[in-house]
Amino acid sequence: MKYALLFAVAGLVVRPAHADDELALGRKLFLQQATPACALCHTLKDAGSEGAVGPVLDELKPDAARVANALRNGLGNMPSYKATLSEAQIQAIAAYVATASGAAR
Repeated sequence: MKYALLFAVAGLVVRPAHADDELALGRKLFLQQATPACALCHTLKDAGSEGAVGPVLDELKPDAARVANALRNGLGNMPSYKATLSEAQIQAIAAYVATASGAAR
């Protein structure tokens, strides 16, 4: 019984490699490949970005669903990215921002 509990807890701590790949892709897209780049407007400590227009993501701590919705539909002055990013890219950025800002995915 105690071994089953140990493995269950260990499974919560270890992330699959594909999750790390998704976060790395999300960071790359956040910094460089989204046009305009997210980092131009948003501050996110993990990315080393200090945007002056959009909200500070470290303070906002948006979850992945909120980020994905903003990327798909735009929000305020932020444009929609659904014509320039694939759904997989949107999900990667959303996962990265949620994780890097300390929000729940």
